[in-house]
Amino acid sequence: MNQQPVNRDQAWQLLTSLTTKSSLIKHALAVEAAMRAYAEKFGQDIELWGLVGLLHDFDWEIHPTLQQHPAEGAKILREKGYPEVIIDAILSHADSTVAEHPRYTLLKKTLFAVDELCGFITACALVRPQRLEGMKAKSVRKKLKDKAFAAAVNRDDIIKGAEQLGVELNEHIEFVIAALARIAEQLDLAAPPARQNGQ
Repeated sequence: MNQQPVNRDQAWQLLTSLTTKSSLIKHALAVEAAMRAYAEKFGQDIELWGLVGLLHDFDWEIHPTLQQHPAEGAKILREKGYPEVIIDAILSHADSTVAEHPRYTLLKKTLFAVDELCGFITACALVRPQRLEGMKAKSVRKKLKDKAFAAAVNRDDIIKGAEQLGVELNEHIEFVIAALARIAEQLDLAAPPARQNGQ
């Protein structure tokens, strides 16, 4: 099928047609926000990078194993005429497909660098009364050392991702926190409103 221009509305429709879990949708939004912020920082195509972030796990709910994800999802994207640059980037973020789609571009390196970190920052925010507000890299680094906390998150990928992207880990964490804070309400990670006296 010929590759077609893709807009965010189409990508959002595809994501939400295959994803019902709110946690997965929020993760997609978080990675999209981080990708858009880095694209802006690096002077790259903000819309393209955002689409890669939004769609990187779009098939996880229907292909919940690394034998299937994201390889089977890539087939769906190709059938729908998505540009190969998006498909290639998505295929690069998983260990199961990175051999055929190495992370040699800034786009691919950034997706890998923000994916697990977005999940971990979200987990950290959910146990803080103020959620994302006021979160610092120091507290995230402390949680990273606690192997029992958010145990499903691959710590090595977070460290390796920052290294491959060429950014210092604390700086990377602070940058992603700031990116997620821009959409904190969508992620249900905004600080609760201050309580009035007597209430």
